[in-house]
Amino acid sequence: MARQVSGAACVALVFMALGATATAAGGDGLPVGNIDAGRTGIAGTDGARYVTLPAGARTVVARVGLRGGRVLRSAAVRGNFTIPAVALDASPSGLSTDGTTLALIRPRARFPQRRTELLVLDARQLRPIRRVSLRGDFSFDAVSPDGGSIYLVEYLSRRDPTRYAVPTFDVDRGRLVAAPVVDKSEPGEKMRGFPITRALGPGGRWAYTLYDGAGQHPFVHALDTVEQTAVCIDLDGLAGRRDLSELRLAVDAGQERLSVVKGADPVALIDTRTFAVQMPAEADAEEQGSTSIVPWLAGGIAALLFAAALSWTLRRRRRLATS
Repeated sequence: MARQVSGAACVALVFMALGATATAAGGDGLPVGNIDAGRTGIAGTDGARYVTLPAGARTVVARVGLRGGRVLRSAAVRGNFTIPAVALDASPSGLSTDGTTLALIRPRARFPQRRTELLVLDARQLRPIRRVSLRGDFSFDAVSPDGGSIYLVEYLSRRDPTRYAVPTFDVDRGRLVAAPVVDKSEPGEKMRGFPITRALGPGGRWAYTLYDGAGQHPFVHALDTVEQTAVCIDLDGLAGRRDLSELRLAVDAGQERLSVVKGADPVALIDTRTFAVQMPAEADAEEQGSTSIVPWLAGGIAALLFAAALSWTLRRRRRLATS
């Protein structure tokens, strides 16, 4: 059970945690160390941010107001856990969109690891509701909007951390779903790569992750966290780029578009309805083509109107001449 911490005790424990030496190596569930989202945390839709801090044999979990930084609630839970980072840029995950569920993961000490530990909490009360110990090497991937399903990355090779599958953990039943999540159009495709960055679609249903492709073409893994399915979107136009680590994802809900960007510049555009990919040059050419048709069409209409007016005038003159 969680031990509630309040007032001066909370402040003292937080500062103790800041000065404490972690009992495990830095990092989280990723197959590489020293990538930890615990201290920066993850923001919810309720105006608060959830953070974790190591405190000896316990972990302080706190909900902190985005305005003013006031600690709204905190608890110390048994064991060493952190907010999951799901990409090399430390993109955080673990908080359900409805604000009910917070999932933490034990920091990784090595690759491969024999067991993976998760802690699922009631996000409002910061009370543990399920401790999970899985045999095998997993990292965290995503959580469904209602917190009922947790998606993991399972490493299939003890030597190659780029080979993976995406199983689902049923929180209510406390067990893994038998079949992993796959792209139904390519059920036999083997997924490989390191996750570079992550973005969520509206409502948190779709989790978009940019992968480097392990030396092949990069791709976006679009995970539907409600329907437990996925789409792998190949980005052939980005193959060979040496700046993949600098790329990020941006979701435009209004235009139903996912952009792969470097800084403010898009390098690939994805239609989130059809998953069709366009490179910016193609999109610009298409837009210019659609705008260039306007003056042509306007000129054509004007010529037709002029011809009609001229024909009407000539017919009227003939009628006047014969009358």
